[in-house]
Amino acid sequence: MSGAASNGDLLVVDRLVKHFPVRKGVFSLPVGAVRAVDGVSFSIPRGKTLSLVGESGSGKTTCGRAILRLIEPTSGTVRFDGIDVTALSKRELRQMRKRMQIIFQDPYGSLNPRMTVHSMLTEILRVHRLTRRANRRDRVLELLDLVGLPPESADRYPHEFSGGQRQRLGIARALAVEPDLIVADEPVSALDVSIQAQILNLLEDLQDKLNLTYLFIGHDLSVVRHISDYVAVMYLGRIVEYGATADIFERTTHPYTRALMSAVPVPKPDSKQERIVLAGDVPSPMRPPSGCHFHPRCADAQPSCASTDQALTQVAPGHCVACHIHAPKA
Repeated sequence: MSGAASNGDLLVVDRLVKHFPVRKGVFSLPVGAVRAVDGVSFSIPRGKTLSLVGESGSGKTTCGRAILRLIEPTSGTVRFDGIDVTALSKRELRQMRKRMQIIFQDPYGSLNPRMTVHSMLTEILRVHRLTRRANRRDRVLELLDLVGLPPESADRYPHEFSGGQRQRLGIARALAVEPDLIVADEPVSALDVSIQAQILNLLEDLQDKLNLTYLFIGHDLSVVRHISDYVAVMYLGRIVEYGATADIFERTTHPYTRALMSAVPVPKPDSKQERIVLAGDVPSPMRPPSGCHFHPRCADAQPSCASTDQALTQVAPGHCVACHIHAPKA
């Protein structure tokens, strides 16, 4: 898979890299770098959802924030609707932010506890000059209705809402600027299961109604399967498998993806699911293994895996995998 765009792609990420320098000593001399994102490429068609999945520390959240330039990428390009986001000035980026928004994992931590809902939302409308002052109250009530909150919510503070309601406020805040792309950074992981379903259904309804494009970041594969059109599996800063949701779940190819799938609980007490337990711990992103990063924990590893780096190779139309063993032979 490459970062090449097709006519229907809203977002194209090409060889995105984000390394965090590690410094030590009195003079803060660089001694290495944490390779959080290490050459990631993918694209998302307009109106679709791509999910980034993987263990904690795989680089999912860093990738999402680098795409929005909430943190500056080390290298690579991010093209949004044909525009290179990484080349924009601060002023141009501020204008672009109206079209690219984020929903954070912790709704309470992302809301100002000293501002009412009305104040938070009208501040966004004022800063981006989206609505006349006389019409701002109506726009706030429209946004609350869009996310399923009553009008009286406008005059309440964040601590007066439940966790699910706060996440609805986070969604309303993202929608206030009428974006085309939303990065949803594990938006339901802190919520109860029943509330998770409500928020996921809300996101899907909003996508259909507003033609939104989602980059969904998560680790719960049952949630990912429900909401995604495409799935990219990350391990130690790299994508190891990519494809349509049905391909990833029904024709799992990479050994790491198979291990993740085996950990998903099955709601059938009588079923016997083979659990794949990976050997060892996740290597340090400061000193990733040579060759295929996954080879020290892979039961199928061969000597060539430690010396040769494997790029994503197509194993079926639209289904790519980075594996020496399971990739088709030349």
